[in-house]
Amino acid sequence: MLKIAVIAGSTRPGRKAETVAKWVIEHGAKRGDATFELVDLASFHLPILDEAMPASMGQYAHPHTKKWAETIAKYDGFVFVTPEYNHSISGALKNALDFIYQEWNNKAAGIVGYGGQGAARAVEHLRGILGELQIADVRSAVHLSMINDFEGWTTFKPTAALEAPLKAMLDQVVSWSTALKTVRK
Repeated sequence: MLKIAVIAGSTRPGRKAETVAKWVIEHGAKRGDATFELVDLASFHLPILDEAMPASMGQYAHPHTKKWAETIAKYDGFVFVTPEYNHSISGALKNALDFIYQEWNNKAAGIVGYGGQGAARAVEHLRGILGELQIADVRSAVHLSMINDFEGWTTFKPTAALEAPLKAMLDQVVSWSTALKTVRK
């Protein structure tokens, strides 16, 4: 069975990423065609990128990098949950993406973004980064509005209307992850 990591892409105090990621996992668990597991950036305590060699060389020197690489390598695909900070993704997510390379390659990803305008700019920014890492991002994405989908900008209150875009995105992630698994072999 496919293994999909749902990556909570913020380490900020008061973040919403973990709550949103758990909502994705809850819906993914109903599917039966993949397992969905939380990968919380906050639990890895990655410093600002401190590897001397480019990630594409695969010569990781530090234990925290090796642990991160081992974690990501075991997944067939990803769902990135990203906030929008200043029209982009969080610095923590960009840093985590930059630490490793081959472990991302030839895998699929979907994106769930949250922000004032549904994180549209962060989602588009993340797509460019994923392409460089050879991650095939699927077309469907979930855009959560801090105004409409969070009570008082703090408590996530997903509506039934969000289930259709979430299902479409998960369908594509599972389909593409299945296909790309054959490429990695």
